[in-house]
Amino acid sequence: MIVDCHTQVWDPAIHAGQIPGLPASRLPRADAARHLRALDPVDRAIVLAFKSRYLQAEIPNRFVAEYVRQYAPKMVGFAGIDPTDPDWSAQLCVAHEELQLKGVTISPALQNFHPADTRAMRLYAACLERGLPILFEQNLRNPAAKMEFARPLLLDEVAREFGELRIIVSHLGYPWIEETIVLLGKHPNVYADIAGLQQHAWLAYNALLAAYEYGVMEKLLFGSDFPYRLPAECIEALYSINQLSHGSNLKTIPREQLRGIVERDTLSLLGIEPPAAASPRPKSGIFADDD
Repeated sequence: MIVDCHTQVWDPAIHAGQIPGLPASRLPRADAARHLRALDPVDRAIVLAFKSRYLQAEIPNRFVAEYVRQYAPKMVGFAGIDPTDPDWSAQLCVAHEELQLKGVTISPALQNFHPADTRAMRLYAACLERGLPILFEQNLRNPAAKMEFARPLLLDEVAREFGELRIIVSHLGYPWIEETIVLLGKHPNVYADIAGLQQHAWLAYNALLAAYEYGVMEKLLFGSDFPYRLPAECIEALYSINQLSHGSNLKTIPREQLRGIVERDTLSLLGIEPPAAASPRPKSGIFADDD
């Protein structure tokens, strides 16, 4: 099974000016039709809602919930919760119990809070009680993002305090990839997606080699970062990563380790669904065994 754990969808007619990334004029298309076409190579996909009082930006939980319900079971929705919002607890209750969203997306950098802020710690406790994993969005495209709150090392306190809480650090914590790798090795329930890395071949090669040498490849989850990248392109780039080492003394990353990222049972690891039965993928094209 291939799970893309990092995608977003929005309606440009409704959400113009509300997306926490590039200026509206430079945002890629993320409408439902393009999202569905792009996700054809994957079996399941997590769709992330988002909310930030700091940026006055929102991809609403109800919008995402209606979308994933329409295309269930392929789509799984994560709620966007802002712990600085006085009403976050009620919003979490609605998102989980009424909208049936299966996880939570937050971003200290885009919501303007320290990861160990008391309000955030209360949110983590609530998510742990409800069995909801939390994805920490590392999207630093927005000029207003507070990079000092995006350091993965700041999540060490969170992981120590809430050892059973399943945490996903997006983009492998870029630009602090080494900090994230240490977190993955230290905390059993901390994971990282590789969304956005594949478009930077040298960066991705060094990041994955470091994860392999540190022994944490099993903690890496496939993510495309749609709409900024397409899943098929990301899978192809991942399987081609060792081309950088050809004709040199550079180390290669074992093919089975790369396949493990692509075919990881992410929904089971995050406690969202029971372990999935193995389903063979076609041995051709981007799924071929040949380097």
